[in-house]
Amino acid sequence: MPNSELMPIGVFARRSGLTSSALRFYADSGLLTPAEVDPVTGYRYYRADQVARAAGLRRLREIGMSLAAAEAVLDAGPGDAARLIDAHVAKALADAEAVRREAAVIKSSLTGAPGLPLAALKGPVPAGAIEQVLTATAHDPGMPVLGGLRVETTPEAVTLTATDRYRLSTRTLVPAEAATAHWAGTVDGDDLRTALTHIRRSPLLRVEATPHTIRLRGADRHCRLLEAEFPDHRLTLASLPAAGTRVTVAKDPLPRALEDQPGERSTLRATRRGLHVRAAGDPGPGVPLPAVVTGPELCVSFELTTLYPAVGTAVGPDVLLDLRGPGRPVTIRSADRGDLTTLAMPVRHDHCA
Repeated sequence: MPNSELMPIGVFARRSGLTSSALRFYADSGLLTPAEVDPVTGYRYYRADQVARAAGLRRLREIGMSLAAAEAVLDAGPGDAARLIDAHVAKALADAEAVRREAAVIKSSLTGAPGLPLAALKGPVPAGAIEQVLTATAHDPGMPVLGGLRVETTPEAVTLTATDRYRLSTRTLVPAEAATAHWAGTVDGDDLRTALTHIRRSPLLRVEATPHTIRLRGADRHCRLLEAEFPDHRLTLASLPAAGTRVTVAKDPLPRALEDQPGERSTLRATRRGLHVRAAGDPGPGVPLPAVVTGPELCVSFELTTLYPAVGTAVGPDVLLDLRGPGRPVTIRSADRGDLTTLAMPVRHDHCA
């Protein structure tokens, strides 16, 4: 006769959210053994303190975890269990991403039509440019296009553009061979990041467009095209007012000075004596950097996550900053290489002391 404190399998099933058949399966698998089995009838009985394990097992199976992995989580301490769950989620996301990429390739092959040739580029050049411009992307579930790279081709040039609404980065490349078509599309940024190593190793990268992907011949990769409309970056660039203050400063000391500032915001103070970098709201003089400054003295504050990548990806030994005043976009360019241009939006104005 079973202990009166035990519950039969039907009651336990309702309390745990598992079916009786699932409970029998988990018992046979050794994951959830009944507290008692009637030797005559074979009826299974469970204790109340087994409900939590049963409910946890149900949730782990609902996120696709294998029996072995679920058992490891249930038997681990909280810290190890969390790490095992994170590892499972990461693998599931990677598998889903691989399926998405392969599906795009399959969809592109359905028409049987050859890809439209767009451009031929020397692999290390586009690899570096893609890395630079992709720093201006963002993962926004509401606007996936902000995670993409806008690619525009003409017979003379290939232009790469990205924006997260706080930064806008663009770079123009000269193709190794004249392109044959005018084309524009937005390429999935994560696909490009995954392909970067293969792109960099390609002596000559031939880019072709298909209905759903761009094909990177030489790197043996497909990258998905995003269907949403890309923000009107041309209008943004065309409507910029003239810069009132220009600063030319050595590239390497500037990101180091930004790193050394406490807090999430930094202020650039341009004076006739050079450029000073300080924490936003700090009345002190900040870190002085030698710089050539033309135009009025000005203070502009930025989120570190906005300004730092824009400065860090500049090409060459010097950075040129075009300041337009509080609340206006700042243009960041390489002083000796103008093909990479980044706009960075400042935050609330920090008055100069």
